[in-house]
Amino acid sequence: MGLLRGLYDWTMAKASHPKAEWWLALFAFVESSFFPIPPHPLLGLMCLAEPTKAIRFALICTVASVVGGLFGYLIGYFLYEAVGVWLIGALGLTESFPIAACYIREQGAAAVFLAAGTPIPFKLMTITAGFIEMNLVTFTIAAIAGRALIFMVVGVLFRVFGAPIKRIIDEYLGTVTTIFVVLVVAGFVAITQLRGDGDGAADPTDPCASVTSLEQL
Repeated sequence: MGLLRGLYDWTMAKASHPKAEWWLALFAFVESSFFPIPPHPLLGLMCLAEPTKAIRFALICTVASVVGGLFGYLIGYFLYEAVGVWLIGALGLTESFPIAACYIREQGAAAVFLAAGTPIPFKLMTITAGFIEMNLVTFTIAAIAGRALIFMVVGVLFRVFGAPIKRIIDEYLGTVTTIFVVLVVAGFVAITQLRGDGDGAADPTDPCASVTSLEQL
């Protein structure tokens, strides 16, 4: 418990550091194009440390993430063979790339919006959108909407409820951590069951579920 409390206090101090906003912007930018670690934990801790600035932090995260998404788009559009192939492989997304390309071609903005507003790796969709030459204006609008959804909701919630949440965590850190871990594990189990990963069967009504290569598109 002492180690957990020390780590929490250290992280909170860093989250309220004068240069924390620059780190948040950097994490949001690179995560949308090539970096594997999302900015959500840092955003949450910064909002927790200073709830009155939560909306500002969320806006920074949104703007930087969209700009990073445009960078990812450019990688897919201009540098797919030189950089994109290696990057997708390094991120462990090679098998997912043809599926993402199929969904973007089939659903367009809806696919980008879904990836931008959910835990789906956004970098996969940004690079893929550039590769298939998705309309840049459509891509940008969908990215703004999805990223604003996932980040601004966090900002608003912490702005409204941040102080009470911080008091609860400060007093019951161990209990809150345990509950969080249990919920995360339960969420992964539920998602796995809903997706039907247990039997490995593809959804016959989904035209992209069985895509395994770009040649099938």
